[in-house]
Amino acid sequence: MNPKKRILIIKLSSFGDIFHALPAVNNLKISLNADIDWVTQPEYVDLVRCFQVVSEVIPFPRHEFLTRGLEFLKTLRGRHYDVVIDLQGLLKSAIVARLARGARTIGPSFQREGARFFYDAVAGQCDKSRHAVEENQDVVRYLGLPVLPVSFPVRFPELVIKATVPRVAIVPVSRRTNKNWAANNFFQTARALQHEFEASIFLFGCKADHALCEGIRSELMAERPRGIVVNLAGKTSLIEMGGWFAKMNLVVVNDSGPLHMAVALGIPVVTLFGPTDPRRTGPYGEGHRVITSKVACRPCFARVCKLPEVECMNRISPSDVIEASREVLNKTS
Repeated sequence: MNPKKRILIIKLSSFGDIFHALPAVNNLKISLNADIDWVTQPEYVDLVRCFQVVSEVIPFPRHEFLTRGLEFLKTLRGRHYDVVIDLQGLLKSAIVARLARGARTIGPSFQREGARFFYDAVAGQCDKSRHAVEENQDVVRYLGLPVLPVSFPVRFPELVIKATVPRVAIVPVSRRTNKNWAANNFFQTARALQHEFEASIFLFGCKADHALCEGIRSELMAERPRGIVVNLAGKTSLIEMGGWFAKMNLVVVNDSGPLHMAVALGIPVVTLFGPTDPRRTGPYGEGHRVITSKVACRPCFARVCKLPEVECMNRISPSDVIEASREVLNKTS
């Protein structure tokens, strides 16, 4: 067996992007018999600790660098690495990569903001027509390693859930308003799945999403549901959400980070895409359903819609989402 390599991964954010990097990191660990450390932002430290291929997680104090910067640098430079790999590709991540003690520093093909000047090499040619999971694997190919089957080695704390199956998680809010489907559409979807499957419904989101999720829950309860309805928005950490997701039969979600958590856990998703491109950031692998609308301007990738209404999301019909959810539940039941 080859001597164990020591690799540092720089992937600071965001929620979904961190999952996109995991298969490449897993590939590196297996192929190089590597010990993997990972630098990420504080809000994702506990999440990355659940990645079974990671030995140590180093928090990057982006909002507290003046007070905690020296501590961070001491930790960062406390170990020598055979390879430092930046999978973020931004100026701040490239600087972190250069500050680390590594024999060589490699950046991603999608680097920007002048990050290239801080790397010894860039892995591959930029090609945005691929899925982000495949894009991250450029570094595997650059190092002359075989590209292994995609795997997401993640383990969350085990939960015991007594709710009857099928269990459906609904995540009705993303971080960008132009990627959000209307709350009433999620309500109609949940109501149909309860009526047809007696599904147990679990609503997820952050604290700011609690009121919207509570509105959906209240409307469902007024229908005298045949399954339970639980509002968990703002009540779970990221890793607790992962524990809940692992017990679901289906996740219905906008284009957002929880989509990729579900995929990593092997849970089928029905997801709605408007301004973004599912070929690049949709659910990776088989068994999932992506719902889009036929609007000429999508995908525009804009953070704010220029039209009076977000037509690409508004034109997605609840009936299409219900039918896709029905197909998944009939297949998995």
